[in-house]
Amino acid sequence: MCRHVTAGVTPQDNGVLAGHQGVPQDYLAKIFTKLAKARLVVATEGVRGGFKLARPADEITLLDIVNAIDGHKSIFDCREIRGRCAVFDGAPPEWALEGLCAVHGAMMVAQKRMEEALAQQTILDIARKFGRKAPPEFGVKVESWMGERRERKSAAQASEQIIPTTNLSD
Repeated sequence: MCRHVTAGVTPQDNGVLAGHQGVPQDYLAKIFTKLAKARLVVATEGVRGGFKLARPADEITLLDIVNAIDGHKSIFDCREIRGRCAVFDGAPPEWALEGLCAVHGAMMVAQKRMEEALAQQTILDIARKFGRKAPPEFGVKVESWMGERRERKSAAQASEQIIPTTNLSD
């Protein structure tokens, strides 16, 4: 999918992309709606419509995508269990609750490092890594597969627009 989305020339149809990746079309539609709201992709209506990147692939980071899809979520939700120690018998001393929970502090550092790592990786980086792994013929197969799906969609939509007529002569 990275290969097609990063090309940025032809909008990619949600149904074709979903079929290519083996994911439900409804699921991918929700993802692309979120990406569009975050202005990471733009939608094009019509027979040749679909989605394409709103900016160059080297300007969209994995952090941009994660935040668009999941929002700005913390990987850790501190439950402040340090004050519930049985030894405290329901009345934890002040020192036990003072400052930031050590586990919470460690998780905040991990969150920051994860976000920094995601911010350093772009869609183009991921596409290039995949491109180096895949043999050249894979790209040809994918292009052919996508082209066939687009043609089928266009043909199906064209046939839906044909209005059958009946012979009205006597």
